[in-house]
Amino acid sequence: MLYYVFTLVFFCFDYFILAMGLNIQYGETGILNFAYIGFVAIGAYFTGVFSLHPAGHSGQHYILGLGLPFPLNLLLGGLAAMVFALIVALITLRRLRTDYLAIVLISLSLVLYDFCNNFVSLFNGADGLYNVPEPFAKSLGLTVNSFIPFFACVTAAISLLMWFVMSRITRAPLGRTLRAIRDDEVVAAALGKNVFGMRLKSMLIGSFYAGIGGGLLMQFGGSFNPTAWLPGETFVVFAVLIVGGAGNNIGMFVGALLVETLLIHLPAFLPEIPGHPGLIEYFDNAVVGIVLMLMLWFRPEGVVPARLRRTASFGVAARGDAEPELTIAVAAHE
Repeated sequence: MLYYVFTLVFFCFDYFILAMGLNIQYGETGILNFAYIGFVAIGAYFTGVFSLHPAGHSGQHYILGLGLPFPLNLLLGGLAAMVFALIVALITLRRLRTDYLAIVLISLSLVLYDFCNNFVSLFNGADGLYNVPEPFAKSLGLTVNSFIPFFACVTAAISLLMWFVMSRITRAPLGRTLRAIRDDEVVAAALGKNVFGMRLKSMLIGSFYAGIGGGLLMQFGGSFNPTAWLPGETFVVFAVLIVGGAGNNIGMFVGALLVETLLIHLPAFLPEIPGHPGLIEYFDNAVVGIVLMLMLWFRPEGVVPARLRRTASFGVAARGDAEPELTIAVAAHE
């Protein structure tokens, strides 16, 4: 039972980190990043190759292999996702908007998936990386059962730290400017805001969070392959964000608990239906889809709606779904 509990706790906090990264891009800035799971994969793969020693007798083929310790390997994995996001953003963000950007990004995710799957010398192809060293396992003498609760607690601490940083960002002038661009980027540009520069910052911050989340997945499971980041996984993170409440850091944790932990991973621990082995796990996506449709129809603001934000200068409140003119005025004042 302890194994099950801490496994669920890990996924709850890890997908909380992933939801925070997508929230800064979609919830705060309005960037439809349908390639989000690709940045998660970049973070996971590079965390793996930074952790593994040089390829040789392990039977795997991969670049680098630096054998770096935790958390240096995790930070470098997050930075690798950020560098990849910089390249993508410089090509796409300046000229593409909304639907067109979404189509290009999901196409990019498919191309990246096929590239990593077929180019074996990069990240071991379809087999992916495995036997990645567990952080602190040897130094602390941790067994398999003791490592799981230990790393779940480490992930919880990291997610709380990143939640604090994200809260500071969204409450700062940067966060208000991002929401202004989300509501009406033309008006924001007319008021002197650098729309491309702000969207670029949002893309980089969100991708760093994606890379950290992917790196934690790699460190926890010790392996990562293309089946773990199919393009459809992006929409699971979107479901976490929409169900919990976009533009709301507390709502994202609630969404991670409801969607990723209870609806996706909990059924794997339920007893099998007699005569139908594995049937329960096939219901995951259907249940998530139904919940997502119900939320969008009956409660589009999410389980925990974005709270009112009040500014002393204007004496008015601004919410995540406030009128564009009000949000723009607050951003322009900053």
